[in-house]
Amino acid sequence: MDKPKYCKLIHISTDYVFDGNSEIPLLESDATNPVNFYGESKLRGEEACFSNNPGSIIIRTSWVYCEFGNNFVKTMLRLMSERTSINVVNDQIGSPTYAADLAKAIMMIIVSNKWTAGIYNFSNEGQISWYEFALAIKNISKSNCEINGIPSSEFPTPANRPKYSLLDKTKIKNTFDIAVPTYDSSLAICLNKILC
Repeated sequence: MDKPKYCKLIHISTDYVFDGNSEIPLLESDATNPVNFYGESKLRGEEACFSNNPGSIIIRTSWVYCEFGNNFVKTMLRLMSERTSINVVNDQIGSPTYAADLAKAIMMIIVSNKWTAGIYNFSNEGQISWYEFALAIKNISKSNCEINGIPSSEFPTPANRPKYSLLDKTKIKNTFDIAVPTYDSSLAICLNKILC
């Protein structure tokens, strides 16, 4: 009997599949435990991919932004231009992902001869809080807006968010020979495109 054929599917997932209780960068093999419906739905998407297409590649990413659409970077730029001070949570830790870097990594996987099904993490290098991310945006954009760090308890949101979701990128780097830029270098590139 012929073996079933599967397509080369790449599915984008999220750090929200984790509960945020780790204190070290998360591996692809770490236990999942979503704390909100978005994370739960993304985890079900991962399971559906592997159930229907075992040859799938899942890429978990975090804090995605770019010069297009609505995202944290563009929101911060807008708020910094409208207000003299803003509050940003300082106790949620992870790493941003410039969408162009994620797209480049996906293209490198597609054109490589190393298709290896499984789960992979991808975000830019560096460990920061949302507050530190906002400070980096302020510094690069030369804004005069004051950024205040506050705990998540003072900034309630409709959905819970993981406190710590830094992703370990060792597996994707070693498997596909992918170089991962630092968050600050990629942020500078994106802001240059937005502000110029």
